[in-house]
Amino acid sequence: MTALIAVPSAAPFRRDALLRLVRAGLVTGVIDGLFSSILSVFAYGSTVTRLFQGVAATLLGPGAFDGGTSTAVVGALMHFGVAFGWSAVFLVLVMRSTRVRGLVASRYGAVKAASLYGPLVWMVMSLAVIPLLVGRPPAINVRWWIQFFGHAPFVGLPIVTAIGPGPSGPAQIGSRPS
Repeated sequence: MTALIAVPSAAPFRRDALLRLVRAGLVTGVIDGLFSSILSVFAYGSTVTRLFQGVAATLLGPGAFDGGTSTAVVGALMHFGVAFGWSAVFLVLVMRSTRVRGLVASRYGAVKAASLYGPLVWMVMSLAVIPLLVGRPPAINVRWWIQFFGHAPFVGLPIVTAIGPGPSGPAQIGSRPS
């Protein structure tokens, strides 16, 4: 007689991971987009359209600034693509590393992880990805540092809290592991 062994389906786990990724990508795209838009308009005297045309210009070249709303939409889509990409990277880190899960689940773990991950995202994007795409080095100035520090609360924190420490749900700021 052959005994049947019940093997749990991976489908609920995959569905949970996909939901966490979608939540993180959307929330991060919106929060970082608002942060950047507010900076562009109120601190730098520019427009939201020009901000997202600038994002599009990394792939389309300087002509993106003459493309009107259509290139701004391309830039906004690129912005959300990047938010989803970095959310996916963090999700993989959480799924594969007990150390990362432990950090996120620890007391103030979401803040600690976001304080590392957000600036890391900015450094990789500003020091490697964007210079490779546009063919020139970054300008390390006040705006660069504002983005560096702003990426902890406006990129890292939304990603970390939306992904959370594991399949049970998002990390709580200040929560302790059980």
